[in-house]
Amino acid sequence: MNNWKRTLWILWAANFAVTAGMSLVIPFLPLYIQTLGVHRLPDVERWSGWVFSAQFVTSVVFQPIWGAFADRHGRKIMLLRAGFGMGIVTALMGFVTAPWQLLLLRMVNGIFSGFISMAVSLQASITPNEHTGRALGTLQTGAIAGNLIGPLAGGALAEAFGFQGVFYLTGILLCIASLIVLIMVHENPVKIKKEKQNQWSQLKQLKPLLSVFIASTFIQVGMMSIEPIVTIYAKTIYTGSHIALVAGLVVAITGLANLIGAPTLGRLGDKVGQRKILIIALVMAMVTYIPQALAHNLTVLLIGRFLLGLFIGGMIPSLNVLVKKLAPKNLQATAFGLNSSSVFLGNLIGPLIGSSVAAAFDIRSVFYVTMAVLLANAVMIFFNRRLDVQEQPQSA
Repeated sequence: MNNWKRTLWILWAANFAVTAGMSLVIPFLPLYIQTLGVHRLPDVERWSGWVFSAQFVTSVVFQPIWGAFADRHGRKIMLLRAGFGMGIVTALMGFVTAPWQLLLLRMVNGIFSGFISMAVSLQASITPNEHTGRALGTLQTGAIAGNLIGPLAGGALAEAFGFQGVFYLTGILLCIASLIVLIMVHENPVKIKKEKQNQWSQLKQLKPLLSVFIASTFIQVGMMSIEPIVTIYAKTIYTGSHIALVAGLVVAITGLANLIGAPTLGRLGDKVGQRKILIIALVMAMVTYIPQALAHNLTVLLIGRFLLGLFIGGMIPSLNVLVKKLAPKNLQATAFGLNSSSVFLGNLIGPLIGSSVAAAFDIRSVFYVTMAVLLANAVMIFFNRRLDVQEQPQSA
């Protein structure tokens, strides 16, 4: 088996372990905050937004730094940094006794984050151009599968072992993913140029990617405005038992649809272009929020979440392919780091907007704000012809 194919399946398994582990805690995060002494619904909504976003505050700053470091010293060491660092910090979250402690640890976790983006960068750097789309699309399914199984398993494990036990298990999974990379992934030595390059000159080479970074940020703002509080929303329309399991199902069903939508829209993007796929996916995702906003029973909410997942699946792979196509080869890790920083910036802003709107008005209002953000992003991409790119750039 070719080295890039072997590495692809190893990284697929590592991505699966990382995303499954991280998504184990997402469904019950607001419920965990309630066990830390926060009881009023508006306070829970605010703390959920802050805690969910805290990790992305430091991630925004550190992702470009780690990307530039990877271009000089290799991607593998960055994968190990992210995996082991996040594993230890996440396990420590199970010991907190106050919401501010959880908030602080989430910020520290952001310093170590970036496993998925660096795995994509590593795979892109060793894959022949003619196989890049297929390889990155396949790699994305590992993260999607993890996001699918993680929330469902997290809800069940929370009921069986408690919230703290899930944090410990998450830490173990992240360390296992890091061990997989340490033992089985082999990266060619990085050739470091002796002459120093002007930092400003390097950034100018990434100027064509500015529109991709902006799109990544606003897509995440739209997607993440509702994610931290969707389990609270489910609780307002579902009064039955096993609420933790239901919360996991509400999140996991979107991941199930992702698993279908990502490869389908990815292959279609190779034929019609990533820009067109992004426009279609954004508009249709906006439409799927309508039944969610109007839902008064769990079935309607689940249908809306499933339809949403079908179109979310086409966004991230399309953006990754555009980064691969537009970035000079000697700056690809930096470009993926900057794109990851843009994603984290959206992950930071989105939950803050969503939790603030929910606290000031009501949770249903968040869906309409999200729809407006997605529509604005679709309009921006529609008028941006620079994203109609077909060929790889030459190395700078």
